[in-house]
Amino acid sequence: MDAIQHFGYHPHDEELEKASNSYLMSLIVVMVGLPIPILNLLATLIFYRANRKGSVFVRWHCTQALTSQFTLLIMNGIAFQWTMRIIFTDLTLSNSYFAYLLTVLCFNLYEFIITIYATVRVRKGYHVEWFFFGALTNLFVPKPIQNEE
Repeated sequence: MDAIQHFGYHPHDEELEKASNSYLMSLIVVMVGLPIPILNLLATLIFYRANRKGSVFVRWHCTQALTSQFTLLIMNGIAFQWTMRIIFTDLTLSNSYFAYLLTVLCFNLYEFIITIYATVRVRKGYHVEWFFFGALTNLFVPKPIQNEE
């Protein structure tokens, strides 16, 4: 699911809380604004902007949460647009449409589960890198880490 690592230093309690909250932010917004997926991205973006000058640990986790929310917005937006085109035009249901909806549903469920997991683990002081998003985040935010063996 992910790689659990430690940073080159032990983050302070305040850093752990902020990094954990970067994931928690998207979960709270999901509860409130589920029908409007852009709310998740906006909330995560606002939290990222507020903490972009924080420690490397906080910036890294804010960036990982932001990249995942951006990907979800694109995937959910395509599904929404495709659904509206089926409802309001002569476009018909197809196997491709149902396959895409299933993919989007699975991706949303996966992201929801790993967000909860990351929220808890990061708060305990672990560095959690998600599949794909961790590598992508490493391109944006360099970090001093040591693998936990």
